[in-house]
Amino acid sequence: MTYTVAALLGVAGAVTVDLFVLRTRLLRRRVFWATYPIVLFFQLLANGILTGRKIVRYNPDAILGIRLVYAPLEDVFFGFALILLTLSVWVRLASVIRE
Repeated sequence: MTYTVAALLGVAGAVTVDLFVLRTRLLRRRVFWATYPIVLFFQLLANGILTGRKIVRYNPDAILGIRLVYAPLEDVFFGFALILLTLSVWVRLASVIRE
C-alpha cells in the first residue's frame, strides 16, 4: 500500500466516523473550517522543517510527488484525518460526559 492510498483511506475513515459513526458533523460546522487553516499552517511549518532537513524522507514510488513546503501532499491528507478524528472523538466524549 502506498502512502497516498493510506492517506486517502485515513481521510475517508475520519469523514465516515465524523458524519456517520459519532455523528459530530464537524465537517458541516463553519468553526471547523475557520480554524483549520491555523492547524494547517503549523502542520506545513513542522513538515517543512522535518522534510527540508531530511530528517523524514519518503519513498518517491509511494507518493504522488506533489510537495508543499518540502512535504508530500499526502501529509496534508493524513494530518487532516488525524485532526478530524481526534476532534470528533473529543466532541463526542464531551457530549457524553455532559449527559
